[in-house]
Amino acid sequence: MLRIIDARTGEPAPAAPVRRGLTRIEAHATGPGLTALRVLLVADLLVRALELGGTPVWAVLTGAPQETELRAAAAALGVRPFEDSREIGVGLGEAQVLQVVEEGRGVGVSPDGVHVTVAPVHALPPDLPTAADADPAALRLALLAHPRTAPLRLDAVALAEARDTLLRWRRAVAGWARGPSRPIPAEVRGRLREAWEDDLDLPAVLRVLEQVEDAGPELPDGARFETYAYADRLLGLDLTRDLGAPA
Repeated sequence: MLRIIDARTGEPAPAAPVRRGLTRIEAHATGPGLTALRVLLVADLLVRALELGGTPVWAVLTGAPQETELRAAAAALGVRPFEDSREIGVGLGEAQVLQVVEEGRGVGVSPDGVHVTVAPVHALPPDLPTAADADPAALRLALLAHPRTAPLRLDAVALAEARDTLLRWRRAVAGWARGPSRPIPAEVRGRLREAWEDDLDLPAVLRVLEQVEDAGPELPDGARFETYAYADRLLGLDLTRDLGAPA
């Protein structure tokens, strides 16, 4: 079960307290900008994690400045569309509400449910993502690599490292796919689930993938492939993009 820290109490709370009960996720973005994108990304990851656990989710975006631009930037980042809360009006009898909000920007946010705060992102230079990042997935990975509650200083070095990691993982996944499929080891699957169900610890998920990449020959390539494909249902990094490409 996914448990998330409520910023108001500092205590973990279930993201889906009722089995198969609906969870509403409200993303409160002040965008556009990298911090607003990080808020939407965290909301997107919550949606993905809950759906992997079989929980129905209703994701909405509250009215934000320059919302059209923010939605377009989020789509480029691989964030799935949110409904517009202004068009919904009333709730649907949801069992849980998760309010995803920028740290220090809780004014006007409903007191309902669990408050999930997201720390700011500072880019150096300020136009770094559009000027230096040819692959939006690299920006997504750079944001995933740090705890959401930790302020992030994003620069060209961090983006270059993320791009290199993506290229390496995509090549590896394409290579592993050429061998026979093998099941994900139960221990590896368990570590992945334990990581993302513990307050959505994405850096820990990435560390599991690094360990799988570096594992010895006792771990078949087919199992590595299935592990990366499974984890990517949460991460949304398009790790299987290069399947079928020339070796």
